[in-house]
Amino acid sequence: MIDFRYHLVSIVAIFLALALGIVLGSTTLSDSVSDTLRQQANSAAKTAQQARIAQRQMQHQLGGDEQFGAVLSEQIVADRLKGQSVVLFETPGAGNDGIERVSELAKNAGATVTGRVTLQKKLLDEDQRATVEELATQLKTDAVQFPGDAGPYAKAGAVLASALVTKDPAKTGREDATGGAVLNGFKQAGYITASGKPGQHATLAIMVAPSNPYTYDGGADANKALISLAAAMDAANRGTVVGGPATSAQEGGLIAALRDSDTGDSVSTVDTVDTSLGQIVTILALQNEMSGKSGRYGTGAGVSGYLPSPAPTAGKNG
Repeated sequence: MIDFRYHLVSIVAIFLALALGIVLGSTTLSDSVSDTLRQQANSAAKTAQQARIAQRQMQHQLGGDEQFGAVLSEQIVADRLKGQSVVLFETPGAGNDGIERVSELAKNAGATVTGRVTLQKKLLDEDQRATVEELATQLKTDAVQFPGDAGPYAKAGAVLASALVTKDPAKTGREDATGGAVLNGFKQAGYITASGKPGQHATLAIMVAPSNPYTYDGGADANKALISLAAAMDAANRGTVVGGPATSAQEGGLIAALRDSDTGDSVSTVDTVDTSLGQIVTILALQNEMSGKSGRYGTGAGVSGYLPSPAPTAGKNG
């Protein structure tokens, strides 16, 4: 907004100056008219200078906020996820830097990061829906229950969740043959890749949203598919947070779509995950999720606040 105002005022100042020069060159103006135009040009130039100063001040403030979060983040999140484990989900188009920083901060909070699951664009393609449903049905075990109205991605989410997350302390940190078969099935189909040991059944999940809204045909359906996956994870673990940059909370973005859905009441969202402060908020949101509290945090439309308020107590992990 400041950049636009600065350019607009600068353009106005230029045109006023040009107008003054043209008119002075073609005819004789009265002193009063000449003074008025000169004052307007000077005023426009002054406003432009003030806009530049305000822009620099805001940049310094944002830089200070980022430094504050980066320096103190480890102290702020210490022990908030102690004894827990986290699996990370990378959506197609997600920024890798944000995932890496959130992963490190989860470890600083005392959690074990089991691994990362990278969802491939092929999984979200419209022509794959029938195949996704068929695969989920084939890999389903007796322990997995599909809702009566479950679509392809709700079924896929339920099956993947059974292999990746748990609420049962006895299963936490353990891999099993059934979960391995599920992951291998989705890998062989070209729907996911994985690193680390995501099959160790984490208690918490973080999904990182695409940096930019999906603008291609079927983008809205892709968002719905990701929301179904997040909902399935949340139902099977102690808490799920979907984080992304501010653009993900704009029209067409995953976080905007999630907040408008029924899942928005159970899965927490953070639309500042590309900043140090937003990464701290992501850990606080996970901590709140373990106590059964969900929220919409950040600066985008529909947020309940920049961060959970009151903030969960340090050292308490639900």
